[in-house]
Amino acid sequence: MAPIAASDSSLTGRVLTVRQSLFAMLGLSFVVMMVAIDQTVVGMALPTIVAELNGFELYAWVGTSYLLTSVIMVPIFGRLGDFYGRKPFVIAAIVVFGAASALCGFSNSMMQLVLARALQGIGGGMLVGTAFACIPDLFPEPSVRLRWQVIFSSAYGLANAIGPTLGGVLTHYVGWRSVFFVNLPISLLGLWFVSNYLPHMRHEQRGRIHLDWQGALLIAAGLSCLQLFVQFLPAPGQGQMAALAGIGGVVMFAALYFWESRCAQPLLPLEMFRNRSLSALFGLSTLLGFALFAILFYVPLLLQGGFGMTPQVAGLVITPLVVFITVASIVNSRILVRLPNPNVMLYWGFALLIASCAGLIFINRTTSEWIMVAVLVAGGLGLGFVLPNLTVFGQEIAGRSHLGIATAVLQSTRMIGGMLGMAIIGSLVNYYYVQHVRLAVSTHMPAAWGGLLEDPQMLMNAADQQKFVAQLQGLGLDGSMFIDTARSAMVSAIHAGMIAVLLFVIAAVFWVRVIEPVNLKRNAGRKPAQDKESPSAGMASGHGGPAKGDE
Repeated sequence: MAPIAASDSSLTGRVLTVRQSLFAMLGLSFVVMMVAIDQTVVGMALPTIVAELNGFELYAWVGTSYLLTSVIMVPIFGRLGDFYGRKPFVIAAIVVFGAASALCGFSNSMMQLVLARALQGIGGGMLVGTAFACIPDLFPEPSVRLRWQVIFSSAYGLANAIGPTLGGVLTHYVGWRSVFFVNLPISLLGLWFVSNYLPHMRHEQRGRIHLDWQGALLIAAGLSCLQLFVQFLPAPGQGQMAALAGIGGVVMFAALYFWESRCAQPLLPLEMFRNRSLSALFGLSTLLGFALFAILFYVPLLLQGGFGMTPQVAGLVITPLVVFITVASIVNSRILVRLPNPNVMLYWGFALLIASCAGLIFINRTTSEWIMVAVLVAGGLGLGFVLPNLTVFGQEIAGRSHLGIATAVLQSTRMIGGMLGMAIIGSLVNYYYVQHVRLAVSTHMPAAWGGLLEDPQMLMNAADQQKFVAQLQGLGLDGSMFIDTARSAMVSAIHAGMIAVLLFVIAAVFWVRVIEPVNLKRNAGRKPAQDKESPSAGMASGHGGPAKGDE
């Protein structure tokens, strides 16, 4: 593999060797492992966390608080990385993420955990906004980048392979706090490799740099209003608050458009959204995030709360989903550049994801575990055929002048989709679960006892279940039968949520048609003529030469 051009205060004018490239990629791989493990182990541990700390109403917030702060940070640090180079921000992000992980592990209430997860999301957003954009900096040519990205994909795959099982085992035998502490050794390894081997690559900038803080604040306000709107909308007696949040969101996003269209150096260059193919990719990323995070956080709840599995068994069942994301990503990287029209991989990916979501709607407690595994394997393959391609296609369409911010917006839109997915599915699950439980027990149980079952944490806490059954025996009632009824209600509620996920994935297929065929077969070093005409011309072209370094 040919050496690559790089620049650093210590590497200016030199070429980055294969060894340095390998170690730099190892550092970035530890970073992505840390984020991937965190996503998978937290989802597996969350039902147990709720059972111990109480507060099922904050179940979705453990995920959405992380995503909300991440979404805000990703475009900010994507832009800062374009201006100042990405290495300092990758290092700072690792430190913040590791420290916040420790705070999560020490939390003594759901609210403390939500706040610690919000801080962790700041570190995660910094990492996503900078670490992912380091790869096209290191390897500008797509065919070379795809070969090196196998290391990145393999690290992601290893994290996904061990994440669910590790989360289940740690939660079952050590306790849920350990799933957050596992991030600490990985963060230290990533910090050492990144500090020593990742070059400080920086693009040449003309004139004074201005960071669009006003745009960042408007993004934060708009997304916060959107999050509150989704949370308040289905809640009884909260119609006025939902309306205020919805109006506030519209006002904030309108102000954001007005400001960004007049800002000299906008945080979100609007010309990116005027590119039809790039806008379609942003839309696809949002829809995919909706499905991805809804599945990662609510399938564990289905297995543990609905089917009564232990965290360890649930981890083993869900492992094929995340393992086959990696398998498909590696297969994708080998065949993508050989296809006349690489866009066809998106169709295959979404078709498999549709099949998986449809299967999740119909599985129940009597379904064979092999059928469950097959459904989750289809979902993993579908995600693996789509996730990496959205990033590769977006970077190619955006061109080098918008590479960092385009990568950041793709990650941000995925997180926005995840935030909305978790909030919407969470609201549906809460609503339908309570309605099913009330309908099932209203004629067979006193209201006071029936109210206990309306809190889903009963289904995750074995001690509470035993106490509930013993107390009902004193009333001459079969408590275990009511527990089974509540589990059936949870299954039906999550099935309703999965129907919404399926509809969003079907909608994504129609967005794929908007994307023009992407050319990934250009020769290395070729620089499109359009880049010489204007900065925005790169929107329709590929990458130019390597970035210039610090002097």
